[in-house]
Amino acid sequence: MYVMPLDNNESDLEPIKNKAGCSTIILNNIAVPAGTTLDLTKLKDGTHVIFQGKTPLGYKEWEGPLISFTGNNLLIEGAAGHSIDCQGERCAHSLKNSNIKKLNVLNTPVQAFSINSVTNLGVYDVHLDNSLGDTKGGHNTDAFDVGSSNGVYISGARWSWSIGSVGGRSDNVVKTVRILNSAISNSDNGVRIKTVSGKTGSVSDVKYDGITLTNIAKYGIVIEQDYENGSPTGVPTSGVPITDVTINKVTGTVNSSGTNVYILCASCKNWTWTNNKVTGGKKSDKCKGVPTGASC
Repeated sequence: MYVMPLDNNESDLEPIKNKAGCSTIILNNIAVPAGTTLDLTKLKDGTHVIFQGKTPLGYKEWEGPLISFTGNNLLIEGAAGHSIDCQGERCAHSLKNSNIKKLNVLNTPVQAFSINSVTNLGVYDVHLDNSLGDTKGGHNTDAFDVGSSNGVYISGARWSWSIGSVGGRSDNVVKTVRILNSAISNSDNGVRIKTVSGKTGSVSDVKYDGITLTNIAKYGIVIEQDYENGSPTGVPTSGVPITDVTINKVTGTVNSSGTNVYILCASCKNWTWTNNKVTGGKKSDKCKGVPTGASC
């Protein structure tokens, strides 16, 4: 076991170069210097990584990542009362047969977690607080960007859930996604699926279940097939069909200036839509191609 203390200098990270021989790594009140990756790659199979106390990640405008994990059968978790303050950059994880639990992540004005080339990853009770971004320039603050991965399970989260934009990438198949028992508050959007106009791919076997919305600014539920250059066109295309989708027990409130539900489809079918109640916003009069059983 190795316990890394806080001295707030780069030499503090030197001992972690011997990480490959550790079965337990406790990161106790460490400070990561600006422009430096907390390198937790090539860990021993079955390693247990624990964040304790405060983990500030020094601010610098660079590509990152601030934290990088690779390995098999890892358990990455936060102790009670800990926090990871990203101060404007993003954390990246690339894992196999591993779990991330109970992390408290602060202040990511861009994407928080990049999950790429991952197989069988469970993410449980991760709390992301980007509230400072409301007044300090937060933009594109995606919680999880998942790509080229299989078997990713996320539960107990507290932010909006977007799939897409799907299409126009090297890998354009999204299949078997489960987003369960999560709460979303003070976000632009709640539940969201979007595909790219004129491109090909597929979205299938997606389930949103037990999602609670509070104070959503724009859309409570939004599913659309019309994105181009990062913005909707209003004209859906059929190249990325959205099929076998379940939306169940999505409930809560949207601001009065927002829209409760918006569906814009050219190729959507086999949806299950049950026990949903999103209120407070407007009823859309621009929905198209709504699958049988769904409501807009």
